[in-house]
Amino acid sequence: MKTARSSARTLGLAIAASTALFSLSASAQDLLASQVPAPVQAAFAKAFPNAMDVDWDLKGTQYKVEFETGLLFTDHEAWYDASGKLLRHEEEISVSDLPAAVASAVQAEFPGYRIDDMERITVDGTVSYVVELKLKGQPEWKVAYSAEGKQLQKVQD
Repeated sequence: MKTARSSARTLGLAIAASTALFSLSASAQDLLASQVPAPVQAAFAKAFPNAMDVDWDLKGTQYKVEFETGLLFTDHEAWYDASGKLLRHEEEISVSDLPAAVASAVQAEFPGYRIDDMERITVDGTVSYVVELKLKGQPEWKVAYSAEGKQLQKVQD
């Protein structure tokens, strides 16, 4: 009897684990362009007419699109709601695209570190910059700055 109870419990746990796994995969669903609502597609096409290598995902109620632009295939991510409103845009940038205030803050706060990756992030019209910093033998950092060079967040990477 104990064996049957144990088997039923194991089966119940397996079903619960499968259900949890399915719900996780359902929360980040790959989409074909034809599955993206027309207002979202129209807003994206207007904002990024030269986008290449476009990949859509549905995360919760938001439509996330990853794509590239330009001759150097600059990486982007954009998040839209179902009405086509752009909620967030992330763009890979080069050091020359960093505002002078951000570059100065990085040099002052992390002397000797090199900037490895940079992103410009726009949310509701507010622009911030995220830099990944490396120095051999030292901890790596991911730091967010305002356009004015004020540190917003710092996380050891």
